[in-house]
Amino acid sequence: QVQLVESGGGLVQAGGSLRLSCAASGRTFGSYAIDWFRQAPGKEREFVAAHSWNGGSTYAADSVKGRFTISRDNAKNTVYLQMNNLKPEDTAVYYCGARRTAARPGPGINYDYWGQGTQVTVSS
Repeated sequence: QVQLVESGGGLVQAGGSLRLSCAASGRTFGSYAIDWFRQAPGKEREFVAAHSWNGGSTYAADSVKGRFTISRDNAKNTVYLQMNNLKPEDTAVYYCGARRTAARPGPGINYDYWGQGTQVTVSS
């Protein structure tokens, strides 16, 4: 089992920044990679950002590329999502998800565990 807890969401004006955290725990945590997703009202959950299996590379959706950065602190078992230059269309519930390191990042079916989500609201 892997437990994921997101934090750091809130209300911010357009152009502002937020940093989300995803704290992971569990006996098998070392076998998993943690990535970020979001779900806006009335829309399906979409991929936001991921690490490669060895952490050497990162990937981001085109809609957030250049503005959002995924990073991690292995000592704290925590993955972060730094979000800069936020736009109203970034408003969503943000989730972190855990996949086996060999699984391809992106498709939701590849994720075994999810956090409860944290709300991000960007006002115009």
